[in-house]
Amino acid sequence: MSRILFSRSQFVLGKHVGRFSTTANQLKDIRNVTVIGAGLMGSGIVQVAAQADFKVTMVDTTDAALKNGQNIIGASIKRVARKKFPESAGDQQAYIDKALANIVVSTDPLKDIGSTDLIVEAIVENIDIKQSLFKNLDSHAPADTIFCSNTSSLSITKIAEATSEARRKQFAGLHFFNPVPAMKLVEIVRTNATSDAVYKSLVDFAKATGKTSVECKDTPGFIVNRLLVPYMMEAFRILERGEASAKDIDTAMKLGAGMPMGPLELSDFVGLDTMKFIMDGWAKDKALDEAFVKPCKVLDDLVRDGHLGRKSGKGVFDYSKEG
Repeated sequence: MSRILFSRSQFVLGKHVGRFSTTANQLKDIRNVTVIGAGLMGSGIVQVAAQADFKVTMVDTTDAALKNGQNIIGASIKRVARKKFPESAGDQQAYIDKALANIVVSTDPLKDIGSTDLIVEAIVENIDIKQSLFKNLDSHAPADTIFCSNTSSLSITKIAEATSEARRKQFAGLHFFNPVPAMKLVEIVRTNATSDAVYKSLVDFAKATGKTSVECKDTPGFIVNRLLVPYMMEAFRILERGEASAKDIDTAMKLGAGMPMGPLELSDFVGLDTMKFIMDGWAKDKALDEAFVKPCKVLDDLVRDGHLGRKSGKGVFDYSKEG
């Protein structure tokens, strides 16, 4: 769920206006992919696409961000190669070299946009910034380029409102899960405007990257987060009411329900600030029943104090002593 923050001004593009002359009724043969955002999610999407032999352009606002994304990919792809070819260092290196050769990086979101078949946005969860980015890209990308957001919590329909009516038929959610190279699921989120051809093209793309896709309407949280976030929040409320300790809540769900990770440890993994952002957004939009989105002082206090989970070294649990 980590994303790189793009400012509104950094993606103000030129004045060239793309031409919309084709329809969205034919399947798109996706070969060239642009991923905007080189954080954990963006770099992961770049990696799985490159491993599947797609040509990928990874875009971010600074060379430092791109370098960080390349480092993430470099470390991750070595693990994949070792797992695929445990007995052959030569095959491992050949696999790594082939995948990395499919990746180019740029601070220019227009790089290769004329030949881009699919754009996947994986930037900060801010609808105004996302809309600004897609509005500018819309006037430059070919008419049949598919636009996707990897958002985990925002409305795809609202993001797509920044684009033309024709482009909205080419717009969908493509929600990968962290860590992207390991997690097998992709949620394909359809708005009322998303064409059948675009949906089927995205199913094919997901399959090619080794993922299983599920279809979902543009509903708050889609499928996974709609179920998962209220479950994790209820664990916080049990903790807040003093009904059980954090350790016992997690132990109960692991041993009693067969969960590989307890809800509070999972919240620390996701990021407590991300949890709060999703809940606050749902509350503001009145997307769910009030009982599901009421504030939780334990969570709010942890975020206020900078205890955001694993990424900060401390959340519900303390990870500062881990190697």
